[in-house]
Amino acid sequence: MFAVAFGIMKRRLSLTLLFGLTLLMVQAQDPQFSQFYANPLYLNPAFAGGALAPRVMMNYRNQWPGLAANYVTTSFAVDHFFAGVNSGVGLMFVNDTQGTGSLRTSEVTAQYAYQLKFNENTALRMGLSGTYANRRANLSDLTFGDQYTNRGFTGNATADPLAANGTPSIGYMSFSTGLLLYSDKYWIGVAADHINRPEQGFFQVGDGTRLPIKGSLHAGLRIPFGGYTGLGDEWDREKTISPAINYKFQGKYDQLDLGVYLTYSPIVLGLWYRGLPIKKYVSNISNRESLIVLVGYRQDKFSFGYSYDITISSLGLPSGGSHEISLAYTFDFEPSPRTRRVKKDKQLSCPKF
Repeated sequence: MFAVAFGIMKRRLSLTLLFGLTLLMVQAQDPQFSQFYANPLYLNPAFAGGALAPRVMMNYRNQWPGLAANYVTTSFAVDHFFAGVNSGVGLMFVNDTQGTGSLRTSEVTAQYAYQLKFNENTALRMGLSGTYANRRANLSDLTFGDQYTNRGFTGNATADPLAANGTPSIGYMSFSTGLLLYSDKYWIGVAADHINRPEQGFFQVGDGTRLPIKGSLHAGLRIPFGGYTGLGDEWDREKTISPAINYKFQGKYDQLDLGVYLTYSPIVLGLWYRGLPIKKYVSNISNRESLIVLVGYRQDKFSFGYSYDITISSLGLPSGGSHEISLAYTFDFEPSPRTRRVKKDKQLSCPKF
């Protein structure tokens, strides 16, 4: 029993120390979503208005629920396309909490995308976005080294000077941009977030406390497959295989998501690998994170997706993996007679999850 209790105490103290270092050094990175195509405005501002109709989207992610320092991220977004000016606009809200809410970041983002059509099947989208973020910490939720003995947590008040800071917070502006080239058979996009590298340090300022630029390269193919199964509505079903990648980097870290979607509407199945095992940041530790399984349902204007990340890093199965849910609804929209021809345009061919 003592060994178990001491192990729990060490893990809790380690998480506290890690959180404290995060507050001091602020070497932060953005939250991530496994269903990044179900959260397109978060992935790339060039996706704003990509449904060519009013759309609402909600995403929820709980990462490592088995640990005390888990991450919970929620987002809500709306967007619309204005055919008369070939432009899409979007508005997104993101809330991210770490360590049962001890560290919280809230963001509101406005986006604009312009669409340039090359022909009936190919278009280029260019996007910009501006974000206001508020980052705050609740230091009263933390425990410190002087509150522990060999018998565990004492419950006594801490004398650590960090605790005297209460609930520090900081607000900042961040700007992002992106490009997206797509047709009915492929898509390729690039995005750069925090291009102004905003300052987000609580207790000190400098290059070490500025938010690093996050870059992303995402691409994929949409491959239809035929065959007759005898099921009803055969000709109305989407039947595609879509291999895709999402490579992203921020600061000194980078990561590759590699996977495939199988769509036989209204069902979508997905299998992904996340990691970059050929590159190691620490010797003898493999740079691999998770295997991701996904199941989605898309019918008419509504879509729902659930995914689970199976942790294959050194955290292992006790971390609890990651649960993620996505919801989206696209409203019916009748354009004006002057812009009715735009209804013939095709939505982005990339997956919805």
